[in-house]
Amino acid sequence: MREPVDLRRQRILAAVQSRGTARVRDLADELQVSVVTVRRDVEELTREGRLSRGHGVVRSTLPARETAHDPAPAGGDRVAVVVPVRHSYLTETLHGARTVLERAGVRMALHLAPQASGAERPLVERALSDGADGLLIAPRWRGRTDEEADHAWLAGIGVPTVLMERRPWRGSAPHALDSVCSDHWYGAHLAVEHLVGLGHRRMVFATRHDSPTARSLRAAFTEIAGAHPLVEGWAWTLVAPEAGADGPYSADETAELPALMRKVGATAMVLHGDVDALMVVQRLAEEGVRVPQDCSVVAYDDVVAGLASPPLTAVSPPKAEVGHAAAELLLQRLSEAPGGRQPGRRVELLPRLMVRGSTDRWSAPLDE
Repeated sequence: MREPVDLRRQRILAAVQSRGTARVRDLADELQVSVVTVRRDVEELTREGRLSRGHGVVRSTLPARETAHDPAPAGGDRVAVVVPVRHSYLTETLHGARTVLERAGVRMALHLAPQASGAERPLVERALSDGADGLLIAPRWRGRTDEEADHAWLAGIGVPTVLMERRPWRGSAPHALDSVCSDHWYGAHLAVEHLVGLGHRRMVFATRHDSPTARSLRAAFTEIAGAHPLVEGWAWTLVAPEAGADGPYSADETAELPALMRKVGATAMVLHGDVDALMVVQRLAEEGVRVPQDCSVVAYDDVVAGLASPPLTAVSPPKAEVGHAAAELLLQRLSEAPGGRQPGRRVELLPRLMVRGSTDRWSAPLDE
């Protein structure tokens, strides 16, 4: 699935600003696109005054004192940030964390983990050998096994660590780690209540199933829709066939969305995340299903939902605020005296619902 241009340029901007400079070829490798594509994006960002170009090199236009390659203040701390590669959702989170750390005079070093289980550990070990004093991390956990496997080394790395947008299973070993995340149960609640309030009684939920957020959302939708007195019918499915590799899944859970919508009699859908939601809306249009007249759609993430046609109503997790809160918690840990650690903290921030043009009141056809 092709990534939207605006989203790709946001990722280029974030990568260059976090390092100060970057090679065009390295950016192309990280984004898994051609060098020509990156050059075209860089030219546009340069015209906007957001980047500057050299021969094969891209530079941030932020003042030199703000770039990640400046020396840390004497006696200052350095924080390693480890996130999955090609994860645009976390771009705003990174900016939020960076704002707090720079204000405190703390240097941030960004590390991008490949799409493989356990890829974060060697990056963390390298960051520690480079002198990192603290760690902000969003592991690519594909299930409980990955969480448990990561706990031993995360708990023993010897520097303060805060998980970002990760909610370990309650009672699991990683449960004791400091974490800051969005309350995705509340986000699912906002979506369902919005649709029910518009008169929708049958709905389909579709998520990816290869991320912690997707698993949290599936559990939340199952609980909320299953117990809601006004929801008469619902189903969950993968938002795209390639969205999950940890099956097996039932026929309904891998069904084409228009077909499942007809089977359930659904008049509304909640789709995770934005890019997949845009693709689904296009697919519905090809099948003659109008949004919102025939089907209301709520996207989940609100990264590019507002750019769709029609603009998509979306649940908007507090992405930047998660980064702010995680960085502030890490700074607090860094300031504590050795051996004087306070109890672990699990911080949850509430998403908001951004109502746009893809949802409307449902009026049953006269012949029903």
